[in-house]
Amino acid sequence: MKKGVKIGIAVAIVAALGGAAFVAKQRGQNKPTTVKIEAVEARDLVASVTASGQVRPRTKVDVSADITGRIITLSVKEGDLVTKGQFLLQIDPQQFEAALQRSLAALASAKAQFAQARANSIQAQRNYDRSAEIKKATPTLFSDEQLEQLRTQVEVNQALSDAAKFSVEQSQAAVRDARFALSRTTILAPMSGRITRLNVENGETAIQGTLNKDAATLLTIADLSILETKIKVDETDVSRIKLGDSAVVQIDAFPDTTFMGRVVRIANSSVKAAAAAGSTDQAVDYEVVVQLMNAPSETRPDFSATAKVITDVRPRVLSIPIIALTSREDSALATGDTAQAQTGRKAPAKQIGKRDIEGVFVVNAGNTVSFRPVRVGIAGDRYFEVLGGLKAGDRIVSGTYQAIRELKDGGTVKEEIIDPTKGKKEKKA
Repeated sequence: MKKGVKIGIAVAIVAALGGAAFVAKQRGQNKPTTVKIEAVEARDLVASVTASGQVRPRTKVDVSADITGRIITLSVKEGDLVTKGQFLLQIDPQQFEAALQRSLAALASAKAQFAQARANSIQAQRNYDRSAEIKKATPTLFSDEQLEQLRTQVEVNQALSDAAKFSVEQSQAAVRDARFALSRTTILAPMSGRITRLNVENGETAIQGTLNKDAATLLTIADLSILETKIKVDETDVSRIKLGDSAVVQIDAFPDTTFMGRVVRIANSSVKAAAAAGSTDQAVDYEVVVQLMNAPSETRPDFSATAKVITDVRPRVLSIPIIALTSREDSALATGDTAQAQTGRKAPAKQIGKRDIEGVFVVNAGNTVSFRPVRVGIAGDRYFEVLGGLKAGDRIVSGTYQAIRELKDGGTVKEEIIDPTKGKKEKKA
């Protein structure tokens, strides 16, 4: 065989193989993508914000001592119900009783000194008055110097009387202070409620509350008739919550029951969470208080809870699955063509380049898909509200996430159908 013929045959074989590879590639590119398809229809949508927190009583009091001393009587235990003014515990009063007795003795002494000083002042005044009358009748019996000395004695004794009077008032104040300190040895309930925490035992030493609040807390009384859940809401969601919004609360201790609540307080300042390791960014949260409306009597403080705050309700609005919404690069911003007309948005006059726009893939006749920009409103648990770009009955690609991510405008799809009787997936061309 001639060399030229061999070369021709080789070229033909290579061309045939290349053509076959091209055809196979084209067939692979045109292979339909298996997707889930769903019709655009009206649904009731509920927008919500979900956050976790703990159950707290609206009113609670940490009881601490105003004095330091040993507890000699403890009449309550954790879990007891108490009423306002009820006796709780007694701190050893001996030291304070002795202080009161000393104050009373000092007061008695001060009163005696005041009586003596007052009597001396009255006597000095009388001596002066008599001498002044005698000098007036018989000037030669008393000199002016003698009369001046008597006048000075009156002033000195009056000053001593005033000082003794002030000493009595000071002793009276010391007695009141000693009585108050003695009364602090008896601790009564400041409010009605349940003792939810008892930190001391009989015989322990109570520490003055101003020294160390945590260590000085003897017990906690809480009014469990009104319970609240304090949740931390991210800054991106807190603006959607309003006072009075209803909420559904799930308490971990009652996994099969939900409870109703309403928002009663929204913090004006943030609670900054600790930054993640190696990151300078901090999550900014706001505390939102949800009052429980029907909590069972078994609910205890510090129970973990999750609150779902209802922020908006839209009955019977067009909706699409959240997973169906995707984004694609928009190359028409510079010219302001159909993409902006469909979304109702206008491109900025000086916009140059491309950006991503949100939309869905609409299934057309022949099972081809086209990307259509969509405007969405509130988000429910599984669906977005449709504000523009679609109409009722439009068939759109609703899954899977991987399929939607890889779809392109003009692509071909197969519908994935689940047979409820067999539990198997079927594909419809």
